[in-house]
Amino acid sequence: MPPTKYSQKVADLICERLAEGRSLRSICRDTDMPDRATAFRWLARHEEFATLYAHARDAQADALVDEMLDIADDGSNDWMEQRGRDGEVTGWKENGESLKRSALRLSTRQWIAEKLKPKKYGNKVALTDADGGPLTVNVIQRATHRPAE
Repeated sequence: MPPTKYSQKVADLICERLAEGRSLRSICRDTDMPDRATAFRWLARHEEFATLYAHARDAQADALVDEMLDIADDGSNDWMEQRGRDGEVTGWKENGESLKRSALRLSTRQWIAEKLKPKKYGNKVALTDADGGPLTVNVIQRATHRPAE
């Protein structure tokens, strides 16, 4: 039976698993974990858990970026054997399904990392001039015209 009474030990386990890159939804499906509603109640009622949880979410972004490198570097399913009618290998072809799935896994992790840590992983807009140098802004002050008294 999953725990329903707050426990620092369980709260620590939740945060450890989050920091490893797992989702709260998957963690709460584990038999030794509370359901999501209970976890959210604990977050609202226990400040130390909320603080630890925030740090775990921050670490989760870094774990997801590490996973992205692993996914991008893993080409093990990118190609499939192509066989003729006789069953002999005639060549290789791209495994489109695997490539699309890897792209989806990458973009999902990228999106989450950008949301969890926007300053580190979010898109940065660089303001540069036409030559790529720093953008300079000239401020023009308008003369104010005062009506005659």
